[in-house]
Amino acid sequence: MEDWQNGGFGLYLHWPFCASKCPYCDFNSHVSATIDQSRWQGAYLSEIERLGRETGPRVLDTVFFGGGTPSLMDPDLVAAIIDKIRATWPMRNDVEITLEANPGSIEAGRFRGYRQAGVNRVSMGLQALNDVDLRRLGRLHSVAEARAALEIARDTFERVSFDMIYARQDQTPEAWAAELHEAIAMAVDHLSLYQLTIEDGTAFGARHAAGGLRGLPDEDNAADMYHLTQEICAAAGMPAYEISNHARDGAESRHNRIYWSAGDWGGIGPGAHGRLTLGGQRLATETEKAPLRWLAMAEAGSGETLREGLALQDQGAEYLMMGLRLTEGLDLSRLERMMTLDAGKLAGLEELGMIERTEDRLRATAQGRAVLNAVIRELMA
Repeated sequence: MEDWQNGGFGLYLHWPFCASKCPYCDFNSHVSATIDQSRWQGAYLSEIERLGRETGPRVLDTVFFGGGTPSLMDPDLVAAIIDKIRATWPMRNDVEITLEANPGSIEAGRFRGYRQAGVNRVSMGLQALNDVDLRRLGRLHSVAEARAALEIARDTFERVSFDMIYARQDQTPEAWAAELHEAIAMAVDHLSLYQLTIEDGTAFGARHAAGGLRGLPDEDNAADMYHLTQEICAAAGMPAYEISNHARDGAESRHNRIYWSAGDWGGIGPGAHGRLTLGGQRLATETEKAPLRWLAMAEAGSGETLREGLALQDQGAEYLMMGLRLTEGLDLSRLERMMTLDAGKLAGLEELGMIERTEDRLRATAQGRAVLNAVIRELMA
């Protein structure tokens, strides 16, 4: 049994187009007036064929359409891609097929077509539940449109998740608590709750550097919002199973678990990353980020720009960084086959109450997860 089988095998497909670019977003997303979806279909199908030849007939656990805004894809395009995937790999009986969606009326009108194509889980970007903040975040939908789209999603898909952003401009812990209670009342089985981060290379990043992004909560208020999030969601039966993800029992994102558990996944589309174990070697893959260049490269035979082997120590570092994000932690014996941790640092963090060890698990405590980056830096120093 190869190590990746402990985490599973998934496929990530990146759709790089959006109706507009959100000012906080640092994903590989682009606005384009015209998109030849039939040409893109040919490129995706070609890349699926290429990966299928390389990986062989391993069982596929999950498929994830990310972006960008995949809900701008024609349902016929999604159906053609899923049909090709089914013809390329055997799928587990309860395969999870997720599509990210915006809650605008145009995207919501496509939901039934996606369901017929084979999508069984949708992840929606609501982000806020008041129209003022939605406009600040550059979102094109209103709260009323979000509620209507969520109702359509609930009636159409077996599983529904949505995203919210907190620590927004002028937001207080009390306001976030009230908004989170409202979100939980709307939720189906999964919530992704992210603290707003200001990234270089974004419109918010430039505005912040110029002193123009006023009213962001200070560190203490942002920390209060994080702790409120944990308490409120746990009390509502949707505890955190990962730093930013909350779910009812059994409704966790299986695709994201592949990342956090160091499984294998193929990355297709502009800017998609992957991890593949081929011939006993774990490989990191990357693809061309510019959409039209990726399209031409895929049509010519491969959209990849990077494929390099990962040393065992690097594999261990990735597993440590990702696995400690999970509330359940990681498999200690599996980690120790990849890297050796400093016993003194482990003991010191354990004494501080930041980590816990059992015979076969290493996990961050609730206190440790609140400062997880610092815990990981200490373990890897």
